[in-house]
Amino acid sequence: MIGEFIIADFHLITTILLIIERFIALLSEGWVLKTLGFAIMVGSVMTLIERSGGVGAFVHELSIKHSLVTTKRGALIPSFVAGIIIFIESSITSLVAGAVGKPFCDRYGISRAKLAFVCDSTSAPVCSIITINGWGALLLGLIGGQITAGLIAGESATWLIHSIAFNFYAYIALIVTFIVIWYEIDIGPMRHSLPHEFSPQYEENTKSVGLFLWPIVWMIGGVIGFMLLSGKGDILKGSGSSSIFYALSLTLILMWIYYRFTNTMKTGEFLEAAFSGAKTLTPIAFILLFAFAIGGVSSDMEVGQYLASFIGDYLPSAYLAGAIFMLAALIAFATGTSWGTFSIMLPIAVPLAVGLDAPVALAIGAVISGGVFGDHCSPISDTTIISSMASGCEVGEHVKTQLPYALISALFAFILFILFGVLLT
Repeated sequence: MIGEFIIADFHLITTILLIIERFIALLSEGWVLKTLGFAIMVGSVMTLIERSGGVGAFVHELSIKHSLVTTKRGALIPSFVAGIIIFIESSITSLVAGAVGKPFCDRYGISRAKLAFVCDSTSAPVCSIITINGWGALLLGLIGGQITAGLIAGESATWLIHSIAFNFYAYIALIVTFIVIWYEIDIGPMRHSLPHEFSPQYEENTKSVGLFLWPIVWMIGGVIGFMLLSGKGDILKGSGSSSIFYALSLTLILMWIYYRFTNTMKTGEFLEAAFSGAKTLTPIAFILLFAFAIGGVSSDMEVGQYLASFIGDYLPSAYLAGAIFMLAALIAFATGTSWGTFSIMLPIAVPLAVGLDAPVALAIGAVISGGVFGDHCSPISDTTIISSMASGCEVGEHVKTQLPYALISALFAFILFILFGVLLT
């Protein structure tokens, strides 16, 4: 509201009209509606998995039957592994990591806030390193624009591969997350986060583990399939929002067929659980909608361009990458979007690097790292909100508890950008 008030030159009536227009425009966008629908359907899927006995079966399979998860340290490893190997889309990464980790965290007395930190710290960083996804498509397009403009020469893919080598924040965030899990490190507000109560029914569960695993497989497989379909065979050109929406719709249909076939749930029970889960996550959908609105306001106010202007006409080339990293982080934090930050900062960073005779790949890596870090910490980021949602943690608590870890990773990344800037210049 304050942002719209500034845009409207402090006219109250114009402010109200701008706010109405903003939400009408958002709700007219297909990707926004699909994202909101996906957020609500996630609640349905997770509630159905739990009520069907799938969560209990999964805990029983790993903890009792095969004794694979038997310690507090091991409780978060399945979520960390899931976050590493699922790199198709950051939202699905968070969802699967959260679904896998919740029962184990509850059993071994680990807070949901720590689980949310693991989900968030693996989703975007992994997707920005293994770019066989929408992230890669966006970055290839932006780098291609700089090649077309004649600022740099070569192939977009080659530049992207070289830049990923300098994506320091993503690598450090993954290392820090593993160390935090392995050595059970709680710092700052994380020390005061309380675990959820564990349901003893999980210890005696005898249902099929397929009740848990099949919906996860359908979600992941559906996203890959629909991204290939929407991209006409090229996964890099697929639509992430559409793919997730259709994958979850398909998953719910397949779950209903599977539950009826195995006599797990009657249709009435299935619908009641699905609506109950949807109702639980409806507030999350509103948070996402407001987050999109804030991102739009920030864009209209040209927050990114304003912050980028602080670089000025001259900066010692050795410190350019560090400055770009910090600016990209600020823009991503303010707007809640790493992709938007890439779009703003890459066309600024590449000409600056060329003009100052600084390493271009290092500058692009700084943009990617800064965008991931700012997006990682921002309370209006969709990945932050979805990680909270998937873990059953309040958004505010998640942001507060993960910030110290993210800042530690960012500090090391900043030092590396300065160090490599000095060495390579």
